[in-house]
Amino acid sequence: MEIIHLTHPIDHRLKTSGEKVMALGYFDGVHIGHQKVIQTAVESAREKGQKAAVMTFHPHPSVVLKQLKKRDDYLTPVEEKARLIADLGVDELYIVTFSQAFSQLTPQEFVDTYLIMLDVKHVVAGFDFTYGRMAKGNMTTLLEESRNMFKVTVVPKVELTEVKVSTTLIRDHILEGQVDRVIPMLGRPYSIKGKVIEGDPKGRTIGFPIANVNTDEPYVYPQSGVYAVEVETKIGRRQGVSTVSERTAFNEQEIKPLIEIYLFDFNGDSYGETVTVFWYKKLRDERAITETEELKAQLEKDKREAIAFFNTQLTV
Repeated sequence: MEIIHLTHPIDHRLKTSGEKVMALGYFDGVHIGHQKVIQTAVESAREKGQKAAVMTFHPHPSVVLKQLKKRDDYLTPVEEKARLIADLGVDELYIVTFSQAFSQLTPQEFVDTYLIMLDVKHVVAGFDFTYGRMAKGNMTTLLEESRNMFKVTVVPKVELTEVKVSTTLIRDHILEGQVDRVIPMLGRPYSIKGKVIEGDPKGRTIGFPIANVNTDEPYVYPQSGVYAVEVETKIGRRQGVSTVSERTAFNEQEIKPLIEIYLFDFNGDSYGETVTVFWYKKLRDERAITETEELKAQLEKDKREAIAFFNTQLTV
């Protein structure tokens, strides 16, 4: 998949790759609703012999527009979003920098510059997609503003148990520790990628070697607590337990939560390695334990519960 970065004002000398079907959306999380939009575009492109393309935006509009509640963390940072979109069979990904200048485009200017000029012949988006200054453009106006230069397909909302699947709902579940509830919405477990650094040395002395996972990207972090997780390492996936701890904030600056990992049946050294943590289920709330024997007993219990959970999952 080719990735094309666009910044407004767009270079009018930009050469297009030919006629294309374009899926439009912010697509944070690339959940099953987003997947439906993108897959619809890919299927249409294959039928017509055209390029399958996706256009997304970065950063989130709330970072630029002061009237919106600021949201600068993500379910899927840009690189992860791109990987998930590529897995859906997309040929081209356009990442548009959402700037103050871009936000002032009228809906018609957006259509003319970012769709018609890029030789888009078919646009696919969700029913609630909006565009242009003050989000005045929507899926009804899009057809009018197309000037008969492209077709429009509106993808209806995707529901699970009669509830609309949305990025906001998924974020809320994760922040509440309900990571198991987002698995069917994402079509996969929620994941966070980071680098392994040395953890509390006390764990190794009692038979539970602990490593920390440090993230550079502004992820949405699960609520503090203990979770059943899997970790993708260079030698494959390993099951384990993760503790998410809230750190104290100084001078009103946000401090990232501490992510500690204990992997079962793993005695290797992964320090410095970039790994991906997959979150399956919250086992319990976090609590402070100072006594060594009590800590060891609790870690043993957490391990048994996590193993029992994974064994149940494998037999379902």
